[in-house]
Order: sequence, then C-alpha cells, then structure tokens
Amino acid sequence: MRKILLVEDEVDIREALAEALADEKYEVITATNGQEGLDAALQHHPDLILLDIRMPIMTGPEMLERLRLDDWGKNATVVMLTAMDDTESIANTHASGISDYVIKAHHSLDEIMRKVRESLYTA
Repeated sequence: MRKILLVEDEVDIREALAEALADEKYEVITATNGQEGLDAALQHHPDLILLDIRMPIMTGPEMLERLRLDDWGKNATVVMLTAMDDTESIANTHASGISDYVIKAHHSLDEIMRKVRESLYTA
C-alpha cells in the first residue's frame, strides 16, 4: 500500500483530502504544520508528501528546505498545495525539486487525486 503524508493546517481541506486518499486505498498520515510534517516524513518515509505552503509553526517551503537536507528527504516526492496564485512561492518551491503543485481553489478533489497518481507513477 502506497503511503502519503498530508501536511495541511486547514481542517476541512485536510479531512476531505485524507478521506479521498483513503478511498483510493492509500495509507494516509496527516500533520497540521510543517514541524509535524517534517517529523512524520523522516519517521515514516512516505511515497508522496502533499505539502501546504502557508502553515503555522513552520511553512511548507521551510519544511521542504529542511527535508532536502536529509539523505532520504533529498529525493522525496513532494506536491505543494497552495491557496493562492502566488507565482513567486510556486517558483521557489519548484527550485527545491517538487514534482508538482496544486492551487487548491482551482482544482477539484478528482483533479488533485489525478495529480497524486501521476506524481506516484513518475516517482
């Protein structure tokens, strides 16, 4: 079973995505901020990380930067989630080797699941 870490601080979004991922038969691990996400990623080594950009305690880009310092984390497959159409944030995270990004307001759950499948397939 493929393992996905979902790092998202917004409860409604986290729960909806976690349910959709579980329905697709993925093992889902959730975290509510970047520090929890980093700890979970380094402990569980998920097949894919869905990582929100704006979160409390540690942002997604900060978590990604720290993740890339780890031997396992430097090659982890990461899809960034963002609520804003912020091209600078997206460009900066692409430079850190993300496989894709999702602007949450512009994508349905079905489209997000398609991006998850594509990212896992190419990982």
